Amino acid sequence: MKKYRYTAMNLQKEIFKGTFVAQNEKDLAVQLAKQSLFLLSAKPYSDATPSAFFSVSGKVKLAELTVLARQFAIMINAGITVVDCLEILKSQPYTAMLKKVLEKIHEDVTGGLMLSDAINKHKKVFPDFFRSMIKVGELSGKLELVLNSLADYYESDTKIKKSIKSAMSYPIVLLVMMVGIVAVMLAYIIPTFRKALSSLDITPTGLTAVVYGLSDFILANGLRILAITAGVIALLWLIGRTKWGKFQYARLFTNFPGIGRIMTNLVTARFARAFGLLLASGMNIVDAMENVANMLGNPYIEQKFRKAIVDVRHGMSLTMAFRSYKIFPQMMIQMVSVGEKTASLDDVMNRSCNFFDDQVETSLKSIASKIQPAMLAIMGVIVGVLFIAVYSPMLGIMQGISVGR
Repeated sequence: MKKYRYTAMNLQKEIFKGTFVAQNEKDLAVQLAKQSLFLLSAKPYSDATPSAFFSVSGKVKLAELTVLARQFAIMINAGITVVDCLEILKSQPYTAMLKKVLEKIHEDVTGGLMLSDAINKHKKVFPDFFRSMIKVGELSGKLELVLNSLADYYESDTKIKKSIKSAMSYPIVLLVMMVGIVAVMLAYIIPTFRKALSSLDITPTGLTAVVYGLSDFILANGLRILAITAGVIALLWLIGRTKWGKFQYARLFTNFPGIGRIMTNLVTARFARAFGLLLASGMNIVDAMENVANMLGNPYIEQKFRKAIVDVRHGMSLTMAFRSYKIFPQMMIQMVSVGEKTASLDDVMNRSCNFFDDQVETSLKSIASKIQPAMLAIMGVIVGVLFIAVYSPMLGIMQGISVGR
């Protein structure tokens, strides 16, 4: 049996499009004729997710997912049916891959499948959290609320990522400039001065001799140094692609002074927003924790979080579990304790996430304000040392000439 996408016409010459399972096109025509429909055209149809060749991750980008959730929520709130919403959404200016996925989801929902089940067919396209929340929204009858909350969540997540990139961009530019200046001086400027002074029979000593030796080493082994550097970077990148490597990097950065605080606040903000959203949608605590664990974005913290899930499932309170494994800052643990005591955990989580978002931005600005002057000072010292090494022989010559006079 094959699935066909067909175009047919009834006795009133009205055109109908849809999908139907049949042995072949002849059988399809017979089945449609029983419904007073005359087959005009048909072609085999596959439920497989469209190729994500032009997508780096194979998933929908967060910005596009945010717009999709927001538009979907607005239409649901306006009283438009899910089928009609999908009909409108698939004609919006999304990427080609998402449009094709929405077409398949529309056909599945039109055929009687629940929205969450239709979306769940495309696990490579939509994040786990998005698919779980759509199911919760559908089962609880709060699809509009869930979609709006998802849009808010992804907007906040995108904002935080942009803040991180913005805070780190200037230090990275300074680092590149520093490396570039040092490389140019050692590879071109110093050899030029050395050649000019070689005819004066001056033997380099001290700092000048060290810098000349470093320049000779770089000129002789430049390609080898570049190859080794590229190899190390590639190796570190490949390690980071493995499960073990991701865990080790996460553990390193989480425990690193300064950076660890940012990582912890970032995970805490993400946890608070997602956990509060799930609880407000009607999901129980353990199931909500299971769903949140998949999107913390930090394997090291996730490992401890999953241990906490086991303890909570066995009857331990959230406060005790989080305190035992030291997963979140003390402020979050206190908020969880208040939420448990007042039976308003979802409300407390939704209110606290903005606080930890601000903490992430504050920490980023604090580190950036310390890194930038430190790197400028280091750059000044290195460039100053190189210039002293270059010009000290010339100063010696000029002093000798003055004494001779």
